[in-house]
Amino acid sequence: MGETTTTGNDSTASLIDAIKWDEKGLVPAIVQHDLTGQVLMMAYMNRDSLEQTLEIGETVFWSRSRQEMWHKGATSGNTQRVTSIHIDCDGDTLVVLVDPAGPACHTNEYSCFYRRLDGDTDQEAKPFRGRLHDLLNDRKQNPKAGSYTTQLLRAGDARILQKLGEEAVEVIVAAQAETEERLLEEAADLMYHLTLLMVRRNIPSDAVDRVLRSR
Repeated sequence: MGETTTTGNDSTASLIDAIKWDEKGLVPAIVQHDLTGQVLMMAYMNRDSLEQTLEIGETVFWSRSRQEMWHKGATSGNTQRVTSIHIDCDGDTLVVLVDPAGPACHTNEYSCFYRRLDGDTDQEAKPFRGRLHDLLNDRKQNPKAGSYTTQLLRAGDARILQKLGEEAVEVIVAAQAETEERLLEEAADLMYHLTLLMVRRNIPSDAVDRVLRSR
């Protein structure tokens, strides 16, 4: 990853000058969720759209099909508040980290990269922690006989909290006296049960990330 530009940074102008625009004056911009790292979309910027992005703090792109500036979410409301913009080492690609107000894709999918080449619709581009939350939430909405997750959800908070406490102790024991492999296994169990608690309480997968960022 190259250097970072943010609105108000004294080096912004020089970094813009360092961008290697293509023959049409464009540069690809990869948009990622600033908390989860999920890739949301890819679009193009020209110098004017990049400068406007920095000025208003929301993504503005250049539409190659319409040949005009495109303020993302201006019509739909699904704007993307920019937290930082990074330029790669070659100066020919940008990564834009955003706090999105809604789905990035015109299909109303959260990310434009919701399809896999093998035909599976699972969002492979989404970090696994977010995918785990989605999988557990789906099981909450669609209970399955014999499922451990379904059993815990039906048992309620008390049982989930009991399991969460047990797994926390097992993580401590593994860290003190067992192998790294065992520690990772216990940490995964702890993460699963904590995520299940969040799902039961209807807490979004990125809510904890937001609290961490605020600190």
